[in-house]
Amino acid sequence: MDIKRTIDETDLQILEILQVKARIPNAEIARQVGMAPSAVLERIRKLENQGIISGYEVRLNPEHFGQKLSAFVFIEANCASNDTLADRLADISGVQEIHQVAGEDGYLLKLRVADTETLGRILRNEIATIEGVRTTRTQIVLSSLKETRRVNLNPPAHD
Repeated sequence: MDIKRTIDETDLQILEILQVKARIPNAEIARQVGMAPSAVLERIRKLENQGIISGYEVRLNPEHFGQKLSAFVFIEANCASNDTLADRLADISGVQEIHQVAGEDGYLLKLRVADTETLGRILRNEIATIEGVRTTRTQIVLSSLKETRRVNLNPPAHD
C-alpha cells in the first residue's frame, strides 16, 4: 500500500504537462521538469496509485461521428437520490455527463447527438419513460466556446 504524500511543485508540473498532452514521452517530461526519466515515471505511478491521475483518454471530434448537436437536459426527479434512475440515464446513448444538482432539478445531463430529431426521440422515448422522471427542461447549445476536462492546478488565492 502506497503512503499518501503531499503533491509538490514537481508533481504539479508533471500533471500540467500530462493534461496538455497525455501521450508525451516520459523522457520529454523528465527534460521539462529537470529530472531523470526513471524518477518521473516513479512519480507518475504514485500519482496513478493515489487516484490523482484517474486515467488517460483520447478526445475525439464528435462532428466526425455525426454528433453535431450538444444539449443540456435538466431533470426534475420524484426522488432526489435514485440510483436506479441515474443508472438508467447513464445507459442512454448520447449521454456524456450526468450530474446530481441542488435546487429544483435533481439531475443535469449533457448529451451529444446528431440532430434535434434524435434529441426529441431520446427525450420522449427514453428519458420521459424512466420511472422517477417528473419533468425535463432542455437547453440546446448553439456554439461551444470552451470545453475542457482539465483541472486548474493553480486556483486563485482567497482573500
